[in-house]
Amino acid sequence: MPKKPTTTKEDIVNGAFRLIREQGHEALTVRNLASFLGCSTQPIMYQFPDTDILKDLVYRKADEFHSEYILVAKDLLEMGIRYIRFAKEEPQLFRFLFQSGRFSGLSLEDLITAPETADLLAVVSSEEELTAEEATAFFEPLVAVVHGYASLIANNGMEYDPDAIARALMMIAEGMERKKSE
Repeated sequence: MPKKPTTTKEDIVNGAFRLIREQGHEALTVRNLASFLGCSTQPIMYQFPDTDILKDLVYRKADEFHSEYILVAKDLLEMGIRYIRFAKEEPQLFRFLFQSGRFSGLSLEDLITAPETADLLAVVSSEEELTAEEATAFFEPLVAVVHGYASLIANNGMEYDPDAIARALMMIAEGMERKKSE
């Protein structure tokens, strides 16, 4: 009977998540991960002969972590602020989730209508009392602005100023609200 692996798939996925969180997605190689976990490359290659599967599992774990982080918000404004704060507090995960090429070739509309965005659109729809189509139209400019702030902050292109960001998001939401009622 073969020896039971001491480094499990779960250990490897959790280790890869921590490695990316600390060092960035570029650091995720089998050799780096083995060193990070304190094992040889063999258990990683045994559990994940195709490293794309490992990367996909780690991406799902990071996406779940991100969703839990922002979905505790009480309203849409807080959700946007938490999204931006995530980029400040977890820049490596933010870059892995949104700047590692996973969405190459997709439009903003594709991203907004993706299944992962359904929970956010449901919040927008219920909070603003909008149809699904109206919620998508309302959400699109907010996503562009919020993601822009978050990207600048995650890449050290802008200082994180939560008060200024909150004011800007409020002004945008108020302008959109006025346009909606016209």
